[in-house]
Amino acid sequence: QVQLVESGGGLVQPGGSLRLSCAASLSISNFYVMAWYRQAPGKQRELVATITRDSRKTYTDSVKGRFTISRDNAKNTLNLQMNNLKPEDTAVYYCNARVRITEDYWGQGTQVTVSS
Repeated sequence: QVQLVESGGGLVQPGGSLRLSCAASLSISNFYVMAWYRQAPGKQRELVATITRDSRKTYTDSVKGRFTISRDNAKNTLNLQMNNLKPEDTAVYYCNARVRITEDYWGQGTQVTVSS
């Protein structure tokens, strides 16, 4: 069982930045892939960014060039640096850890609100 705890959300003005972190209760170095998802009110949860065990990264088109996903294996932490935030980035952001193909875990989510 893996516990994931997100932090770093909050209220920010358009154009601002936030850094989300996800702390895992176990070593993440061998996790198959880790990811950030988000869910806006009234919408389905969407994949934002992924990072594999060997640090290959993918991003959804709407965040490319603005968001950076990273993992710190020494601290068992997944991060998401979000720059040039837009109102449409407003959502609850969730950390996901896929330990193996058939086993994954979710954090409780952290609210990000982009508004002037």
